[in-house]
Amino acid sequence: MGHRLSKIYTRTGDSGTTGLGDGSRVAKDSLRVEAYGTIDELNSQIGLVIAFGLDDNIAEQLLDRQHELFDLGSELCVPGYSAIKDSHVKALENILDEHNANLPALKEFILPGGNLPAATCHIARTVCRRSERLVVSLAREENINPPVVKYLNRLSDLLFVLCRVLARQDGQTEILWDKNRHSSKKTS
Repeated sequence: MGHRLSKIYTRTGDSGTTGLGDGSRVAKDSLRVEAYGTIDELNSQIGLVIAFGLDDNIAEQLLDRQHELFDLGSELCVPGYSAIKDSHVKALENILDEHNANLPALKEFILPGGNLPAATCHIARTVCRRSERLVVSLAREENINPPVVKYLNRLSDLLFVLCRVLARQDGQTEILWDKNRHSSKKTS
């Protein structure tokens, strides 16, 4: 394989457009570019979660998701190209079930936070939800491979469950939302 990027700057985007994978040019703020750009942001955020030195199994599972997100971003960059399949969604469901089986039942809402890996994973989860919303908006305007939305929905679920798992590292716990916290404080 030859070099993919022999020159980093091309000046072709200086006018506010960018090239899609099929050679067409669109505005840099188009919904399609916003969608795959946010997938790239999500992928970077997951890389940050991995950088905390997670359990090998979780790190490997997240690394697999990074590869899939790169494929998904490519799919969005090349109109008509499909990379994400229902089998990817099923794989996420299996991993979700595996991790969720070891967690206590959820009785309260969880606040984003906890230790650094869990807090960072919560950010990845919210970026994933934003990605999903953008892809849903794009799907209203253009033909999008249906498993993509399902994949992002399950991935955000997986990231939520992993937040719960990571919050329990080193004997720590999740931070639960207390609906009475504000009303129970004395006012001065």
